[in-house]
Amino acid sequence: MLIKRIISSIILLCILVVTISVNWLFGLLVTAFTIIGLYEFFTMLEKKGINIYKYFGIVMGTIIPLSITFRFELTKNWEFLFIVLAVLFLIIMQFRRRDNSGVIMDISATIFGILYIAWFLSFLIKIRYLSGGIGLFLSLLFITKLGDIGAYFIGSKFGKTLLIPRISPKKTIEGAIGGLIFSVLGAFISQPFLNAPNLHLLFLGISLGVLAQLGDLSESLMKRDCQVKDSGNLLPGMGGALDFIDSLLFTGPVFYFYMSTILK
Repeated sequence: MLIKRIISSIILLCILVVTISVNWLFGLLVTAFTIIGLYEFFTMLEKKGINIYKYFGIVMGTIIPLSITFRFELTKNWEFLFIVLAVLFLIIMQFRRRDNSGVIMDISATIFGILYIAWFLSFLIKIRYLSGGIGLFLSLLFITKLGDIGAYFIGSKFGKTLLIPRISPKKTIEGAIGGLIFSVLGAFISQPFLNAPNLHLLFLGISLGVLAQLGDLSESLMKRDCQVKDSGNLLPGMGGALDFIDSLLFTGPVFYFYMSTILK
C-alpha cells in the first residue's frame, strides 16, 4: 500500500510540475479533479439511495472552476449568482416529478456537492492567480499534505488512542497531534514563499493543520454514511480523487482569504 501511495504521489507531482507554470493548464487540472470528485461524491450518494441530479450537478460544478480559469465573470463574485441559478433550475426541475417525496433531500444533496467540491476547490485557482501564486499554492499544498504525511506515519508508529473510531477506526490522537506539528513545520519551511512573520506562520500552520484534518474526517464521515471505504479507485494506494483533495477543500478557501486580506 505504501509503495502504491508513493507511485501515485510521484505521478501527481509530475502532472503538477507540468501544469503549475501555465495558468489555464493549472485551471484545467483543478477542473478535472472537480469533475472526478463530483462524480465520485454523487455516486456515493446514489449507493445510499439518494436520487441526486448527478450530471446536472457535475455540469454546474464544472462551470465554476472554468469561469475562474478563463476570467468569465458576469458579476464580481459571479459564482454566487451561479449557485443561486443552480438552485432555481433544480426547483423548476421538480415540477416534472410525479412523486414529491425526497424533493428537499435531492436538491440539498446536489447543491451541497457543488458547494463542497466545486466551489471550495475553485479557490486553488484563485490562489494561483494571486501575486506569487505558484509559491503560495505550493505552500498550501506543502502545509496541508505534510500534515497528512505526519498524521499517517506518527499514527502508524505511535498511535494508541483512537480519535473518533465511529468515523475513522484507524485515526489516533497521537497521529492527529503529529499531523498538526508537521503542518506547523511545513508553514515555517514555506516562509520564503509566504514572506510572513513567525506569528503568522504559526497561526497558518495550526489553523490549516486543523482544517486539513477536519476535511479528512468530514469525508470519512460521509463515506461511513454511504458505507464505502474509498470514494473511488483513481489513485492506487490513495483511493479516489475525493480522497486526495478532501483536506484541501477546507484549507484552500481559508488560505486564500488569509493571504488576500490579512497578508496582502
